[in-house]
Amino acid sequence: MKQKLVQANLKDTSRPQAKDFELDCSVAGYDYELAPELIAQNPAVPRDSSRLLVVNSPTTGIEAAPLHHIFHDLPALLRSGDLLVMNNTRVIPARLYGHKSTGAKIQVLLLEERQHNCWLALVKPGKSFKLGAKIIFEPRQLGIRDYKDSSPVPSPQLTATVLETDAATGGRLLQFDVPEGKTLVQLLEVFGEVPLPPYITTSEAADEQYQTVYAKQPGAIAAPTAGLHFTPELLQKLGDRQINQAFVTLHVGVGTFRPVEVEDVTTHQMHEEWIEVPAATVEQIRATKAAGGRIIAVGTTAVRALEGAAQSGNLQPFCGKTDLFIYPGYQWRVVDGLITNFHLPRSSLLMLVSALIGRQRLLNIYNEAIAFGYRFYSFGDAMLILPSAVGVGS
Repeated sequence: MKQKLVQANLKDTSRPQAKDFELDCSVAGYDYELAPELIAQNPAVPRDSSRLLVVNSPTTGIEAAPLHHIFHDLPALLRSGDLLVMNNTRVIPARLYGHKSTGAKIQVLLLEERQHNCWLALVKPGKSFKLGAKIIFEPRQLGIRDYKDSSPVPSPQLTATVLETDAATGGRLLQFDVPEGKTLVQLLEVFGEVPLPPYITTSEAADEQYQTVYAKQPGAIAAPTAGLHFTPELLQKLGDRQINQAFVTLHVGVGTFRPVEVEDVTTHQMHEEWIEVPAATVEQIRATKAAGGRIIAVGTTAVRALEGAAQSGNLQPFCGKTDLFIYPGYQWRVVDGLITNFHLPRSSLLMLVSALIGRQRLLNIYNEAIAFGYRFYSFGDAMLILPSAVGVGS
């Protein structure tokens, strides 16, 4: 009965209207309601036991409802010769706690390294934080000992000085005083913690559960969450079916999760994020397409890396920064299909997925997921948008 009701409420988006176009460009057009209990606080165990909503045809979300699967069904849903492109970034322990010389407590979220040991960071509270102020950080791991003689050793010291403010993010540029021969990233294992998104408030997850099993390149402040569903065993099964894997790197930063604050989404400016699309991945993509295979991006960050490296018109090896913002009307160059989690209302990620299959159509599919109790956001369930469903209503 529930299935019929959801299908009956699907809106016909096969004939775009002027009002629909206006909503595509309005941040209000990307709003939806979500009960708090559907925000996942912990990951599925095992990872590939999460649910998977499949968008598989031109009528999915228009005349027909999505298919309901489990993520470990993925090998049977793809084709031999398809290529999964994954983001191998690794989340760093980017949240630090410290205090001013006055004793006032400070919380810092590192965003990106601008120069050697000089980082852009969000500082809380930050409004009264003057230039030249010093922050003294406290080790997260206390009681460090020299295990040879079990005698206490001095805790490492870490301080930072505020150099300037950053208008684009509202953050501060912090110069860290790091012992000679060390980098801040090395010290983060002692001083930092892996930052979970603010909507995850009661999680019992271990740090490694907020990393993909193929995380390799440290530098992200948030996980590429569509990849959290993969296990080594699932990757092996995909390989056994000749569903191949390639890797890009996008260090997830403020550009990915920063809210769209302008009413007209076409005027939103994405913050730059660092990407690398290696030559080997470009060759795999070209070979896959030449053989009739399909490019399935694992997550919106993989999408931004691939499409960002193809802004000249053709995909090329690339290492640098991208501020690419994808929303309805975007001309796709590389990606054929997408695996993605369910995203926050009014977010640039929701707009990116809308560019693939259409805004109202995507909202219809989200309503289906809500009706069937799917878990949302970083630790939530996933969607698979197959190439056979792409473009209709977009």
